[in-house]
Amino acid sequence: MRKFSLSMLGESVRMSLDNIRSNKMRSFLTVLGIIIGVMAVIALMTIVNAVTNTITEQFTAMGTGKLTVQATGTALKRGLTESDLNELRALENVADVDPKASLTATVASGDAFIENMSIDGYSDVYFRKQGDGFISRGRALNILDMDSVNRVCVIDSKASATLFSGSDPLGEHISIGGIEYLIVGTLSDDSDADVMSQAMGLSEDGRIIIPYTAAKKQAGQRNVISLDVYVDDTDMMDDTVTAVEAVLKSAFNYKDDSYTVINMESLLDTMDTMMGMMSNVLAGIASIALLVGGIGIMNMMLVSVTERTAEIGLRKALGAQPFQIQMQFLIESFVLSLIGGLLGLIVGVIVSYIVVTSMGATFVMSRDAIALGVGFSAAVGIIFGWAPARKASRLNPIDALRNV
Repeated sequence: MRKFSLSMLGESVRMSLDNIRSNKMRSFLTVLGIIIGVMAVIALMTIVNAVTNTITEQFTAMGTGKLTVQATGTALKRGLTESDLNELRALENVADVDPKASLTATVASGDAFIENMSIDGYSDVYFRKQGDGFISRGRALNILDMDSVNRVCVIDSKASATLFSGSDPLGEHISIGGIEYLIVGTLSDDSDADVMSQAMGLSEDGRIIIPYTAAKKQAGQRNVISLDVYVDDTDMMDDTVTAVEAVLKSAFNYKDDSYTVINMESLLDTMDTMMGMMSNVLAGIASIALLVGGIGIMNMMLVSVTERTAEIGLRKALGAQPFQIQMQFLIESFVLSLIGGLLGLIVGVIVSYIVVTSMGATFVMSRDAIALGVGFSAAVGIIFGWAPARKASRLNPIDALRNV
């Protein structure tokens, strides 16, 4: 009858640790495969998760609840008219439509100037979406500026430092491509964090925003080529895309190559799926090292059983049950794997932290990676230690003692 008390368990653990300590180098080389495997699993999964989170944050900042439309148009009609924009605004689930325009011009104030500066033309919708902290002083551009095509602008600290040498630009005038604009507001210092602006190529000389209607007029554009469509309910995004495309097809006489509609939420879902698949593939590849480590443990335990045949025979002759012998070798295998798993965890965290921080991403420890790495290592110890432990427990004590 198998009886295994806590005292027997403690004795088995003590004997297992004694054997590991008596063969330090062999034990270290045995667990090395486990260390490398766990380190690889944790590091790869943590790095992939960090990259995924960073990209997700950037996409979210660009706006997952909106559609980005490029309406290049046809030879007969380039861009969308105000009537077309009103049709888009009237669609179900459309919250706002944010038309854009841009131009490149020389900006001057007195003797100071910036050549070939990219000027952004945005609507009042853009400023509402940015929030209260977007403008540090003065005011944002409003609907009256759009309708009246007012020659007003907002400017950031970089452009202000170049054009006004650190003096207060609010209420001053600047020349944009030879046309005078009044500065009515200044952008906050963290406005450069606007991811969409960075993606569109934010000028190193700073940033100046004018009404999109003024930008269109100065650039010689009659219609709107670029715009964002904000939605109320992202669950209805697919239906909204279909409705927007219907308006665009009608506007351009059903020429499919006359426009593009980019669904940010769809792009984000696709990216999440791809990164998840990549994480699983990399974790699978890293797990091969754990299997190799498990084979190493099984090989060492088989050698240990052969070397300790006399010890096993003596213990059986003194009354030790096969179950106790089997448990001792299983515990030894489990302890080796667990030590390798914990060391691999420490090394994996250090490696992933160094890599993630060097990439400029936010380091977040993956609990799934820790559970998978350490749990798999412990399972490897039990699975690959079973055969040697069973062999030890089935040794005939008479045959074993012949070698004494």
